[in-house]
Order: sequence, then structure tokens, then C-alpha cells
Amino acid sequence: MTDKATAFRALHQRSEPLLLPNPWDAGTARLLAHLGFEALATTSLGVANLHGRRRAGRQEILDNCRVINDATPLPVNADLENGFADDPAEAAKMIVEACAHGAAGASIEDATGDRRNPIYDFGLAAERVRAAAEAARTLPVPLVLTARAENLLYGIDDLDDTIRRLQAFEEAGADVLYAPGLRTLDQMRTVVASVGKPVNVVMGSADPSITLDQLAEIGVRRVSIGGALSRLAMRSFLDGAREMREGRFGFVTDVAPMSDLLPAFVR
Repeated sequence: MTDKATAFRALHQRSEPLLLPNPWDAGTARLLAHLGFEALATTSLGVANLHGRRRAGRQEILDNCRVINDATPLPVNADLENGFADDPAEAAKMIVEACAHGAAGASIEDATGDRRNPIYDFGLAAERVRAAAEAARTLPVPLVLTARAENLLYGIDDLDDTIRRLQAFEEAGADVLYAPGLRTLDQMRTVVASVGKPVNVVMGSADPSITLDQLAEIGVRRVSIGGALSRLAMRSFLDGAREMREGRFGFVTDVAPMSDLLPAFVR
């Protein structure tokens, strides 16, 4: 695990952004590794979809981390949502658990899970990251801690407050900073220029015309896709199932050939 965590940390230090795709099971992890990706990240939405739930449970997320870690030699970043606890010390325990389940990196966010009060107060949010960073420093591997400011995903269209939170998270010890919901290159450029740690951009909700070269030019160090690949697969599944329900089967001409799958899979 030390080698994976060390390699994962190094991937954030180069000028070329790290492309970090999000599989949701062993099969998708192996396909992504076969395509040449250098690291993987779990997706809590993908885990929820896998289990047919609106939100995945704590142990389901940890178990999924273990499955994806064991599927390939690549380092894995764990999407831990809010750590499944409000209290900083309790949430930080999820970082330790993720490492025990094979994670080379892990993220903690300032979203509460409560629709009535979706974002933690500023002080508590920073304290939660500080506790997570302290927990990460106790680990036997150099785990990469990502801190997420979730304002933009929950209708709080306040980039200044989002940046203020990211700056506080940086001061609290986060290794990577992440504000899901950034849509434009200008927003991304502003965030990158406002902090000193590597920035992750998720393209699942961003302007899809933005290219990797443009992201590299403004200094983005990591690019993920969240649950988009899972949702893409679910859409294909639904399209085929609906066509079948109508008594038509044209979708079979679009299935992935076994020659694209078998080389990535183990016997």
C-alpha cells in the first residue's frame, strides 16, 4: 500500500493533469486499467446505483473501495462523502477505514446530507478537514487527502465562499482541493489561482467543450468524472431495456464486442 500511496501522491506533482476515472466494480476497474489509466477513484453514486439505492451506505462504500483496489495494481482514491458523521473525530475515522480497505487517497466533503441545511458551517467544515488530516498523518502510508467544498452542487452559487472554504481546507492540511460544480474555464482558473495545493476538477457537471489541454494550461492537476460513467452505462441499459420491452432488439448491434472485454479480465 505504501507504494500505491507514494505513486498516487507523485501523480499530483507533475504538470500533466492526472485523469482519474470512476469505476464502480471490479470489471469496470479492470477495463479502465487496461485502457491505460494511471489511477482510479471510487464513486459513491456508482456504488448507490450498483446496490439500487439513492445513497450508498458506509460499509458498502468501504467494501467497494476494497473491491476496486484488489481488481488492479493502480492506486485508488475513495469517495467517502461526508465521512458518515457530523463530528470531526467521527468523520475522520472513515479516513482510517478507507486506508484499511486499500485506499491510497480519500476525500471528505462539507455537505451534510441534510436537505434543510446542506452545507456545514464554515468553522465546523474546516475542523472536519483538520481532523481528517490529523488522522491521515497517523497512517502507515502517505495517503492523499482531498477536501471538497460542495456549495455549487447545492444551489449556493457563491464562488467567493467556496474559495474561502478551499483556502481554509488547505490551511487545515488537505493535500488536494476540490469544488465540484465548477462549470467554466474562468471559474476553474480563479480557483486554481486562489490556492496553493493541487486542484481537482470534475467534468461531470462542467462545460464538456473544455479540453484536457486547456485544464493543464490553467494549472488543474487532477480531472475526474464522478458518477458520469455509471450514469452513462445506466442510460445505455435503460435504452436497451425499453427497446426490448417494446419488442425490438436493434440495440444488440451496439453491444461491446467480447474482444474488447476479455483482454482486461482475469480467468
